[in-house]
Amino acid sequence: MDATLPIGDFARATHLSVKTLRYYHRVGLLEPDEVDRHTGHRHYTAAQIPTAQIIRRFRALDMPVEQVAKVLTAPDLTTRNTLIAAHLDQMEQELARTQDAVASLRDLLTRTPGSARSDIERRSVPATAAAAITETVDVADALTWYQGALGEIYATLDAQGLAADGPAGGIFTNDLFTHERGSATMFVPCSGQMRPMGRVIDLVVPPIELATIVHCGTHANIDLAYGTLGAYVAEHALAVDGPLREYYPVGRRESADTTDWRTEICWPIFHTGPAVDDHDSMAL
Repeated sequence: MDATLPIGDFARATHLSVKTLRYYHRVGLLEPDEVDRHTGHRHYTAAQIPTAQIIRRFRALDMPVEQVAKVLTAPDLTTRNTLIAAHLDQMEQELARTQDAVASLRDLLTRTPGSARSDIERRSVPATAAAAITETVDVADALTWYQGALGEIYATLDAQGLAADGPAGGIFTNDLFTHERGSATMFVPCSGQMRPMGRVIDLVVPPIELATIVHCGTHANIDLAYGTLGAYVAEHALAVDGPLREYYPVGRRESADTTDWRTEICWPIFHTGPAVDDHDSMAL
């Protein structure tokens, strides 16, 4: 029979607190070898120390208890390694998000207060025939929804032999920003008569005058461009109520290199003078 250690000695040997060991027992992750039926005192064997050490390291990597249990009870080496690799992949993704957030924060801290952007433009957009999908979405799901909607629109156009007649775009109601749930429309301008299919309908995107700014790369930190544009519109008293727009001149469909991606953020404004074309800029 293996020598046993009372829970206090086992805690010292494994650097797992008594409270943690009791929790692991309760959830079935690491059960003691013996529990005194009179006193309730837990005893562990020396052979359980390596298991406790493995658990401690997985938990240090923020692996959920349920996932640790699956790793420990994996039926074979391949299954175990697959579970571990999936967690490591998730950690790498979280690390990348953390690094992006740190870089963004450093950029904000070093940015000169009140510094102006010279790439804000104003342009008038005519009414545009398009294929579109409109749904009510949660802001947390908006990015995934927009990618799926665009894929469905392009597939519908391809199936009907129609060509896109300009960059894809999106229209987002104020509720999506203020209440984290609202109506969103994705559209692709197209020439020719589009037959409604599934979620895809034909839509005339209304004419509008916009103040615009271009965000480069993925949607990470896109709020900075929104903030710059919103401040400019407010400072010049140009804002009008109405949904915001985005246009995607370069995206996943056009380039696999995320550094090439471009999102044009558009804020509806008052008509302040003669119509201007897409390349005329407002003086800052």
